[in-house]
Amino acid sequence: MTGVPGPLALSDGERPLAEWTRHALAEVEELLAATLRAPGDPFLTTVATHLLAAGGKRLRPRIALLAARFGDPDRPEVPRAAAAVELIHVASLYHDDVMDEAATRRGVPSVNARWGNRVAILAGDYLVARAAELVAPLGPAAAQEQARMMTRLVTGQLRETVGAGRDADPERYYMRVIADKTAALFALAARLGAQAAGAGPEAREALGAFGEAYGVAYQLCDDVLDIAGPDGRAGKPAGADLRQGVATLPVLRALRGRGRTPARLRGLLARGPVTDPGRLAAATRLLRRSPGLAEARAEVARHAGRARHALDALPGSPARAELIAMCAHLAARASGTG
Repeated sequence: MTGVPGPLALSDGERPLAEWTRHALAEVEELLAATLRAPGDPFLTTVATHLLAAGGKRLRPRIALLAARFGDPDRPEVPRAAAAVELIHVASLYHDDVMDEAATRRGVPSVNARWGNRVAILAGDYLVARAAELVAPLGPAAAQEQARMMTRLVTGQLRETVGAGRDADPERYYMRVIADKTAALFALAARLGAQAAGAGPEAREALGAFGEAYGVAYQLCDDVLDIAGPDGRAGKPAGADLRQGVATLPVLRALRGRGRTPARLRGLLARGPVTDPGRLAAATRLLRRSPGLAEARAEVARHAGRARHALDALPGSPARAELIAMCAHLAARASGTG
């Protein structure tokens, strides 16, 4: 959904951060390809690499690599950590597309649309297994980090599927879902990258806190752009959440108000997924005019600010400056100025 701001140069004679990151990401790509290459089984290779071959921003591996700059970033374990978080991310997309009955992803047919749900589910499981193999040599602590994150990711997906009960606060429930379903993987990327580089415990904790807050801000920004952005700006067709019947934060904030607009919205959304083009257009117009959208934008800025504040515990460096710039870019993106 969001790009990464321009890099900064190191001040101590080392090669620029952008050049190092570019080379490190290329190494991660090679490792991903090698990990998923199944000799003698071209079908498994094709299915496992389908979405990776379609592109993607590699944001989570990039965060893992930047986090590694607070230790020894040239350790051979670092690319393994970065590749592992990308495999988990792609696996979650395979499973999400099955649950959402999505036909496309990253501009290509989804795995479930092309080969069916059973293949998509098993291929996602295969990616998770291969990620575990990458992490295992990093030691028990890294494996435990990965296991805890997977528990949170699956729990968040399950809670989203079941939905909030009558007695639950919908907004608090939703924020808990996105913390587990989205933010947990960003936190893992930061912590695992730092751990693989041998960074100290204070740096790992600060980077984990950054990843957690940044992940929430990232998801909320996606929610905002699904309503306010032009078609495709959030990496998916505009209004995708409304079509799937997902009440994101801008929607929840808009619905809790009083007056004609919230009442009209409740009427439009009461029947679940909004698949009729006329209803979708009407709901989008109302949401764009509602205070809920502005409040959601403010929440993006707040959580991006929390991510920025977490970095205060780290020493000044180009990598820290890059992470700070990513926070600012995310807030600007949500506000419509980035």
